[in-house]
Amino acid sequence: MTDSESGDNMMGAVLDVLPHGRPGDDRPQHQKEPLAYALDVEEFYIYELSLDEDDDIAFGDRVDLTEFGRVTEVAFEDLPSGARSELEYAVEEIVEGDERRFVDFYNDAQPITLRLHQLNLLPGIGKKLRNTILDERKRKPFESFEELEERVSGLHNPREVLIERIIEELEEDDLKYRIFVRREEQSS
Repeated sequence: MTDSESGDNMMGAVLDVLPHGRPGDDRPQHQKEPLAYALDVEEFYIYELSLDEDDDIAFGDRVDLTEFGRVTEVAFEDLPSGARSELEYAVEEIVEGDERRFVDFYNDAQPITLRLHQLNLLPGIGKKLRNTILDERKRKPFESFEELEERVSGLHNPREVLIERIIEELEEDDLKYRIFVRREEQSS
């Protein structure tokens, strides 16, 4: 999938830069293209970016993904080890940098089916905790993770709960329901 033609800014967090190409590529050095891996901050797609020699980026940078020649979506299992090890840090930074967006998930989460709610997909949130969150948000929307933790007894570190779910959605291909990580449907 290439979105670089869409014209919209797609911000990404750089996970890894491979100036000499993929380690398993046996071609001569001059034939290997420099690559980087980045995580889209909105939809959590993982992308491989083909770099030009003058591209000056480093892991941890925020970049506009539309500024690169070839941008290809890749699966978690296709990431090099360096990018895999940085993934959790990148997700933490994205959640911390846009707290309002992720607190609003707790404010806006909806039922998926008659028996399953989006909140129940979060690690450690069962029926009782879900109902407490729903009751509290009816009284007043949550403004921060700190307020969420104060008002919902038993919900410890709601920011970490979201990060854990996002990482799970990035790593697992066969999840039935996804909240944060959007994927194109793969045809069988």
